[in-house]
Amino acid sequence: MDITLLYFDDCPNWKVADERLTLIAAERDDITLTRHLVDTPEEAERTGFHGSPSITVDGVDLFALPQAEVGLSCRRYLTPDGYEGAPTLQQLRAALSST
Repeated sequence: MDITLLYFDDCPNWKVADERLTLIAAERDDITLTRHLVDTPEEAERTGFHGSPSITVDGVDLFALPQAEVGLSCRRYLTPDGYEGAPTLQQLRAALSST
């Protein structure tokens, strides 16, 4: 399974997502984790970047809503504790187990 963490340097939340994905990747031998810096509006459009951090599996954004806009911005995720800058470990594990 190829997981890509797309991020925008001006949003610090990508580091939290990176830590969580790194932990999950260490638990499983079927995951390849790649980090992809998105730093221009053109790159955001080309990659379908819905904000930092974005997490894709085999090119599909795991958490994007159908109406999500593309662009350089910080992304928010609805978690059991309210909105946060990255999905929880449990949310990531659940999303990855359904792919």
